[in-house]
Amino acid sequence: MLQLKRILCPTDFSEAARRAFDLAIPLAEAFGAELYVIHVIPALPYVEPRPTYHFDVPEYERALHEEAERQMAAFVKELATRVVIHPIIAHGDVAEQILRAAEEQAVDMIVIATHGRTGWRHLVFGSVAEKIVRLARCPVLTVRQPSA
Repeated sequence: MLQLKRILCPTDFSEAARRAFDLAIPLAEAFGAELYVIHVIPALPYVEPRPTYHFDVPEYERALHEEAERQMAAFVKELATRVVIHPIIAHGDVAEQILRAAEEQAVDMIVIATHGRTGWRHLVFGSVAEKIVRLARCPVLTVRQPSA
């Protein structure tokens, strides 16, 4: 029988991600599981330094992290649940960081929203959810968005 003690649910703070929590929270409540909420700040692309401009990468990354912490606190508060929630902010490749968190926290399931990209957008951007389904070592529940 499936036992869930730890559930990981990624968020980009979008409405699509919020729908995944509409399933993850009742699952966590039903099994008495803890919920790990991860937001990944994508790695910044490398930009060749030029004398005509100055861009302080560490300062920008710090600002992104602070904003992510603010959004995460508001998001967790908005969830309004008795489930124990562990927020995680990570940096880097989104799929890799989600998979790493799943391993490090020894989660029993990942609940992830799909954004439904198709065509060239899917080819260019890929699908984080697809990578998670393919590479995760635990069950993955994907939450598809309603058709427009």
